[in-house]
Amino acid sequence: MAEIVTGAMVVIGDEILSGRTKDKNIGHLADVLTAIGVDLREVRVVADEQDDIVAAVNALRSRYDYVFTTGGIGPTHDDITADSIAAAFGVPCDYDAKAYAMLEAHYAARGLDFTDARKRMARMPVGAVHIDNPVSMAPGFRIGNVHVMAGVPAIFQAMLDNVVPTLRSGAKLLSDMVHCPYGEGTIGDGLTAIQKAHPDTIIGSYPKYLDGRFWTELVVRSRDAGKLAAAKAEIESMLAGIAATKAS
Repeated sequence: MAEIVTGAMVVIGDEILSGRTKDKNIGHLADVLTAIGVDLREVRVVADEQDDIVAAVNALRSRYDYVFTTGGIGPTHDDITADSIAAAFGVPCDYDAKAYAMLEAHYAARGLDFTDARKRMARMPVGAVHIDNPVSMAPGFRIGNVHVMAGVPAIFQAMLDNVVPTLRSGAKLLSDMVHCPYGEGTIGDGLTAIQKAHPDTIIGSYPKYLDGRFWTELVVRSRDAGKLAAAKAEIESMLAGIAATKAS
C-alpha cells in the first residue's frame, strides 16, 4: 500500500480574521490534495504578526510532510511572510537576484516604476526555491517542506498548479455514500458501534433538513476498498433493521 502523505496549511492575514476577506483557498487546497492522495490534517489562521507566523510554521513543518502558506507576500508594509519564514528557518531574508531581475524587467515592459514597494516582492529567505507565478509574475517560494504562496485566490491556484507535480503522492482515500432517511438521533448508537468495529474506516454523518423532514447523509471513507465495502454493508444492514422495526 502507498504511504500516507500529510499536509497542513497556514492562512496569514488580519483581513481573514477580521472578516473583511473571506477565505477561498482552504477548500481549493483540500480538494487538490485529496485528489493526489495528500491528507490535509490541519489549518491555522494567524494574524500579520511575525511571532505568530513563526510559531505556526515551525509547529506544523515538524509534524507534517508539507506545509502550505497563503497571504502576506505582496508589496505593502504588512506583507511580512517572507521575513517570518526566514526567521522560522533561521536564515536571512534578502533580495533574490533572479526574482529581482524578473520583476524589474516585468515592470519596465509595462512602463511602470520599479518602486521600493514592488522590490519587496523579490525578497525571500536565502536558499529558497521559486514557485512560479504566471498571473502577476511575483514568485512564491519553497524552503524545506514549506511552500509559500499568494493569498489572492487566482494567483494561489496558479502557483499551486506548479507545486503539485513536485509533491509525493500518497495512498488515496476512497469514499462511498449511503443515504439514510433517519435523523442522527435514530442512528447515533448503531453508527458509533459500526465505527468502533471498523477502525480502518472513517464514517462521516451529515444531518440534512428540508420541508420539515430530517435525514442524514452518511459517507464512508477508507484506503482499503474491501474494508470500505464491509463498513458500508453493515450500515445498510443497520438501516434495513430500523426500517423493519418501524414497519412492524
